[in-house]
Amino acid sequence: MSVEGTWDLSIATPIGTIKAVVELLRQDGVLIGLAHGAGEEVPLRDVVLDGDRLAWKQTVTKPLRLNLAFEVTAAADTMTGTSRAGRLPASKVSGRRRADRAGTEH
Repeated sequence: MSVEGTWDLSIATPIGTIKAVVELLRQDGVLIGLAHGAGEEVPLRDVVLDGDRLAWKQTVTKPLRLNLAFEVTAAADTMTGTSRAGRLPASKVSGRRRADRAGTEH
């Protein structure tokens, strides 16, 4: 399944729901991405797609400096799973792919 595109994510954390945007695309056959949220843009690391399961890591500095690990399942235009920051409890992640996929490589 193709996960390329722009995804609007909601992450239910102990400090409240955080909204983020994740852009996934293929570059030279490799899945890469960027995350936008809280006024910063960070690259995704270690992006792995295995069937409908997608995992990646990213570092954020706002509201705190955290190393996050995401594990989600993507089905059609929805995404569900978890995000974990170190030893903190996992936060639920839900997402929806934006309808406009212009600019996405196939």
